[in-house]
Amino acid sequence: MQIQATGRRKTATATVILKPGKGDVKINGKDIEFYFPTFVHRWEVVKPLEVVEGTKKFDIIGKATGGGLMGQAQAMKLAVARALIKYDSSYRSLLKKEGLLTRDPRMKERKKTGQPGARKRFQFSKR
Repeated sequence: MQIQATGRRKTATATVILKPGKGDVKINGKDIEFYFPTFVHRWEVVKPLEVVEGTKKFDIIGKATGGGLMGQAQAMKLAVARALIKYDSSYRSLLKKEGLLTRDPRMKERKKTGQPGARKRFQFSKR
């Protein structure tokens, strides 16, 4: 039984296939330790599994595109949480309480014309 889910964060998109297994996590064909070199990024991805105590019960095959490493890790986190709900709807309350089902809506603000950035202004000159 395979379950597929998608998660997004900023400009990053992650698709996850969750299946019963022994805890292997592969992202874009690489092991999680090689794809996400820092512990924080790896912890973000497996956090939903730790909440439902399924770290050694499921295998994750993920595909992450766009954005940076943190955005991809958080997109993977949302995708894993959504896949767990499809697997067993009783996990919803646990994941919701931890805030793992909320898609972070914050995006980069666009640059405005006549300015060097989104909010920054050119230096004012009186004369």
